[in-house]
Amino acid sequence: MEMWKRNLKVCWFGMFVTGIGMSQIAPVLPLYIQHLGIQDSASIERLSGIAFGSTFIISAIFSPIWGHAADKFGRKPMLLRASLGMAIVISCMGFAPNVYVLVALRLLQGAITGYSTACTTLIATQTDKEHAGYALGTISTANIAGSLLGPTIGGFVGETFGLQNVFFITGGLMLIAFITTVLFVRESFSREDNKVLSFKEVWNTVPEKGLTITLFITFFILSVAMYSVEPIVTVYVTQLSKEASHIALIAGITFSASGFANIIAAPRLGRLSDKIGAHKVMLICLVIAGIIFIPQAFVTNTWELMGLRFLLGLTVGGLNPSVNILVKKITPSALTGRVFGFSMAAGYLGVFAGSVLGGQIAGYLGIKCVFFVTSALLLINAVLVYFKVYNKLNINNNHRMEKYEKGIRNGKLQVSGK
Repeated sequence: MEMWKRNLKVCWFGMFVTGIGMSQIAPVLPLYIQHLGIQDSASIERLSGIAFGSTFIISAIFSPIWGHAADKFGRKPMLLRASLGMAIVISCMGFAPNVYVLVALRLLQGAITGYSTACTTLIATQTDKEHAGYALGTISTANIAGSLLGPTIGGFVGETFGLQNVFFITGGLMLIAFITTVLFVRESFSREDNKVLSFKEVWNTVPEKGLTITLFITFFILSVAMYSVEPIVTVYVTQLSKEASHIALIAGITFSASGFANIIAAPRLGRLSDKIGAHKVMLICLVIAGIIFIPQAFVTNTWELMGLRFLLGLTVGGLNPSVNILVKKITPSALTGRVFGFSMAAGYLGVFAGSVLGGQIAGYLGIKCVFFVTSALLLINAVLVYFKVYNKLNINNNHRMEKYEKGIRNGKLQVSGK
């Protein structure tokens, strides 16, 4: 088996578990905080928001740092550091004596992340151009699917096995990811740049600054769109099925429906990106995703909402891989880890912003407006991608084709002249 294929399988599992570890606490967090002795509902809500959101803010800060370390010391050491560190920290959450220790451990979890950044960089740098779309499409499903399925898994484990076991089981899975990384991941790494570059020096080295910024913005908005519904999905499901029991489980399944679809669609759309171009897949999927959000505001039952969330996941399956493919294409190999670190930071900020935005819009304007605003963000982003990415890459491709055809004509003339 080729080295990149074996690494892809190991990294997929590790990123999937990491995604679960980052999001599985969401449905059980208020209950666990109450279990730790906080009884006032306002305090529980406030502390839940701090404990959940702080992890992603800290992750956004540290992702570029770990991306730089991956470029300097190798990607496999970063995989081992992150997987073992998260296994220990998440397991310790199950032993937290009070809510303040829990919040501190969530902050530490955010600081030691970097598994996804190292995985993406490893696969991007090892995979040949012909299979880049498929590989990055496959790897992108792992973190997204883990993040979207995490709330359902966390809610099920917490309800079935107890709240503390949510942390122990996730920590155990991270330990398995660490062991499989030690045994099966292979990396032929040569340090291409020993110099520690500042952010300004790194940025000055990036050749396509405008295109890179547009891709970061796109990844940020995608994360906002996927998580804007998280704060309101339980309330929305309650409104749609007032007589149903197990509302929390139904809400988790509804939220996670897009994760299931993402697993199905991303590798296939990644292959399509290899054939027709990632910029084309990105633009089409952005438009369709923006449209699919609108009917979610008009559903009459949870099955319709689940179906639309599933369709949304199919389109999102073509977005994150396209961003990663284009980032890989325009970034020098020596800077791949750092640039992917910044991209991942934009995603973490999007998760936090989406959660906050969805809750605030629902509180002030109503739940249905969350879907309208999210749709507008995606469609505006589609316009930005059309002018800043799609047109630019089409022009560049046309120029390359003209040079190629000119070279062929010149070659024929030379042959005929002989």
